[in-house]
Amino acid sequence: MNSKQRSFLKGIAMTTEPLFQIGKAALTPELTKAVNETLEKHELLKISVLQNCLEDPKEMAARLAARTKSEVVQVIGKKIVLYRQAKEEKHRKIVLPRD
Repeated sequence: MNSKQRSFLKGIAMTTEPLFQIGKAALTPELTKAVNETLEKHELLKISVLQNCLEDPKEMAARLAARTKSEVVQVIGKKIVLYRQAKEEKHRKIVLPRD
């Protein structure tokens, strides 16, 4: 993903509400599975990390991206934004700009 595409996705994420919250349990297998399924339907996903979570949001974003085969668009404070293009054509909603 190049910087133009990342910037495009950040713009979309600005108006998106977080769909998941990560609390003190951090990254559970159930959360990872739910994020994976949601990425297939929405492609772009915003996650909020709650104050009671002791792990670093950047580290969690990297691990979650690796587990779901997605890309970290950005981590600002306690907000994580992930992107993965949907495998099925009918679920593709986001068209990334070319170079």
